[in-house]
Amino acid sequence: MSYSVKRIQIVLGAVAGLAIAGCASDSMSSRVARAAPPPPVVFAAPAPVVRPLPPRRVAPPEALVALVQTLTRDFGGKVGVAVRSIDDDWTVTSNGDLKLPQQSVSKLWVAMTVLDARDQGKLTLDDPITVRKEDLTLFHQPIAALVKDEGYQTTIGGLLQRALTQSDNTANDRLLQYVGGPNAVRAFLAKKAIADIRFGPGERALQSLTAGLQWKPEYSRGNAFEQARARIPASTRMDAFESYIANPPDGAAPRAIATALARLKRGELLSPDSTQYLIGTMESSRTGRQRMRGAVPPGWTFGHKTGTGQNFGSRTAGYNDVGFLVAPDGKAYAIAVMIGDTDKTIPQRQELMQAVVLGVVTNYRG
Repeated sequence: MSYSVKRIQIVLGAVAGLAIAGCASDSMSSRVARAAPPPPVVFAAPAPVVRPLPPRRVAPPEALVALVQTLTRDFGGKVGVAVRSIDDDWTVTSNGDLKLPQQSVSKLWVAMTVLDARDQGKLTLDDPITVRKEDLTLFHQPIAALVKDEGYQTTIGGLLQRALTQSDNTANDRLLQYVGGPNAVRAFLAKKAIADIRFGPGERALQSLTAGLQWKPEYSRGNAFEQARARIPASTRMDAFESYIANPPDGAAPRAIATALARLKRGELLSPDSTQYLIGTMESSRTGRQRMRGAVPPGWTFGHKTGTGQNFGSRTAGYNDVGFLVAPDGKAYAIAVMIGDTDKTIPQRQELMQAVVLGVVTNYRG
């Protein structure tokens, strides 16, 4: 009996504790209920979405389009022109997709391959390099006079300057050999997605092919190449000449060259330092003064690379000028004028090139 009573007392005590706890809870609830209500939540209206307008597409000047079409139509021969506005991103072309002989224009791609290797830390412009008699090529090679029995000591930068500003064939081919040959240049073009530009087999093989000859080392001395070429039957030379023009192994489309130059100017192909080096070297070029440069007005900047192929009779397989034209306010254009085959006189070819430059200047929108 005493155990039951004690058990009942424990249970009653527990119930009482629950009741007291319940009363405390009710009391607190009532105090919360009597407290000031929380401030209302204010939801801000979402900000309007402002979608940027697509960039305004600038059309090329109609007068320039008409001029370029007229110039190429009336000139005669195989000619292509491309003008690219680097700032407004329009292009004017006529026969712009024809693959025409580049000749020494292709020195640009050798220079870019060298400078790309520099950007990767594989070489510097001050690296020493030797030009030996077995490195000599043909045609225009002023460096040949400096190459003695022990060779000629210079630097990578020295050869670049000679190749680009004097269009020295031996300087260019020595650089080509140094960076890995034609395949290295082709790999650079592919890596940078530069399309519709072929790179040929090098100066010796290219010029021998055009003339209908097989290269021999003795052709690099004096005028031995010209003498050997003169002994070839005219029909053989004509076949080789026509074959080269029809499908040049160094062929490139003017539109592709202008596009590549625009990308170079925008800094898409090389480091900033190498870009400025190459453009500055092109601006100091001493070749082709009466080609496009002959029409550049005061206050404008011009940098370029020329290219000239072999003659057969009155015809020339490649007479070119490509480069940058920059207005006084910095507005820039990439221009390629390529004459793949013509019997027009040198002054007439130069007039065509100058007319393209004058057309750009006349239709310039500053």
